[in-house]
Amino acid sequence: MNISLNDAVELVTLEADLLDDGQFTEWLKLYTQSGFYIIPIDPDADDYADTLNYAYDDAEMRQKRVERLIGGRAISAAPPAQTIRLLSRYRLLESDDQRCVLRCAQLLTELRQGRERSYAANVIFTLVKEEDSLKIDQKVIKILGSTEALTAVSYIL
Repeated sequence: MNISLNDAVELVTLEADLLDDGQFTEWLKLYTQSGFYIIPIDPDADDYADTLNYAYDDAEMRQKRVERLIGGRAISAAPPAQTIRLLSRYRLLESDDQRCVLRCAQLLTELRQGRERSYAANVIFTLVKEEDSLKIDQKVIKILGSTEALTAVSYIL
């Protein structure tokens, strides 16, 4: 049986909630060991390994990113931002019984040092079945203004 839209949406909604609630250690568990968290600069890029990205995190880099956020060692994370992200317009692009590709829109609002900022993005998730659960194998966040000057981001998109 193919992975359903409902199952895929349930996982990406959980991910958004964990991130907004600052549960970064739990967030790490949503990924496969070989998975990637990617924020490309070029909105048209599709070969992320050979292009410049804001983030191209494998498991080790995701862990280090979380350690910096939790430990307060990242200058951009002091003080940490509060975030609320809204996901919508879910579309299952591919699906079989082991893997699916889901695209959705994300509007993330941050509050940091008394200033609110918003970032819109298309997010493409590749989800895979691992044992009896779905995991994120790849998350690509295509920020609407990715080629414009971005401010320091003190959270995980």
